[in-house]
Amino acid sequence: MQDKLTPLTLMLVALVGVLWGLNWPAVKFMLTDVPPFTLRAAGFTGGAAVLLLILRGLGHGLMPQRGETLPIMAAGLFVLFGFNIFAALGQLFTEASRAAIIAYTMPAMTAVLASVFLGDPLTGRRILAVLIGLAGLGVLASADFAALIASPLGPTLMLLAALSWSVGNVLVQGRQWSLSPLALTFWFFVLSMVLAWPLALWLEPPSARHLPPLPVVAVFAFHVAGPMATCYLLWAVLLRRLPATVAAISILTAPTVGVLSSIWLLGEPVSWQKIVALALIVLSITITLSGRKAGVPPQKHNS
Repeated sequence: MQDKLTPLTLMLVALVGVLWGLNWPAVKFMLTDVPPFTLRAAGFTGGAAVLLLILRGLGHGLMPQRGETLPIMAAGLFVLFGFNIFAALGQLFTEASRAAIIAYTMPAMTAVLASVFLGDPLTGRRILAVLIGLAGLGVLASADFAALIASPLGPTLMLLAALSWSVGNVLVQGRQWSLSPLALTFWFFVLSMVLAWPLALWLEPPSARHLPPLPVVAVFAFHVAGPMATCYLLWAVLLRRLPATVAAISILTAPTVGVLSSIWLLGEPVSWQKIVALALIVLSITITLSGRKAGVPPQKHNS
C-alpha cells in the first residue's frame, strides 16, 4: 500500500537527497584531517550503532534466515563497503563536485547490469540513458583533458565506486530477503565496519587516529546522524511506500546538491563543463528511473 502524498512527505523525500548531496563536501572536508580508512571505519561504526538503536525501537528482527549470510556479505561488500571506500579514496585525488558527478552514473550502470544478470530488458530508454551519462563524463573530462591523462586516479576510483554500488544493488535486487530493508542495511554497516577497521589499523599510522578538531567532529556527527542514519531510516520506512517517480526525487536531488554545495562550501571552481556534465547526468538518471515500475523505488546509496 502506498502512502498518501502530502507536502510533508515530499519534503522528507527531498530531505534525503539534500542530506546525501551535502555528504559530498562533508566527506571531502573531513578527509583534510582524517585518513580515508579511519574515516570510513568510524563512520560505519557510528552508523551501525545508530541503526541498531533505531531497529530496536521499531522492533525489527535482526537474524537472517539460514543461507542468507553469504549473500548479505556479498551485497554489503559492494553496495556499502566498496562504494564508500572507493569514493573516499577518489575524493583524495579529485574535487568533491567532480566526484559527485562521476558517482551518479550509478543508476545507468545498475540498469545495464540488471539487464545482463537479472534478465531485465535492455530497452532503448536504458541505452539512451547510458549514452547520455557517457556524454556527461566526456564533457567533464574535456575541462582539462591533459590533467586527466596525467593523473587519472581520482576519476578512476570514482568510476569503481559507481560500479561497486551498481553490482551491490543488482545483488540486493536479485533475491527476496527475510529481513526488512533497514535490518539488511544494518548488517551491511556491520560488515563494512569489520572490514574497514583492520585496514585502517594496518595502512594508516596511529598518529592519524587522534581526536580531530571540533569542526571536523561536528561534520562527522552530521555525517553519521544525517546521510547515514536519517537517510537510511527514511528510505526504509517511508520511501519504499511511495511511487517510484516520487522516491526518485531524492536520487535526482543528491548530485545537484552535491555539486552546488561543494562549489559553495569548499570554494571549488565553477566551469561550464561541470554544469553541463551535471545536467547530462541528471538527465541520464531521469531517463533511467522513469522506466521503473510503480511502487519500486530506486535503491539506496551513500557517499
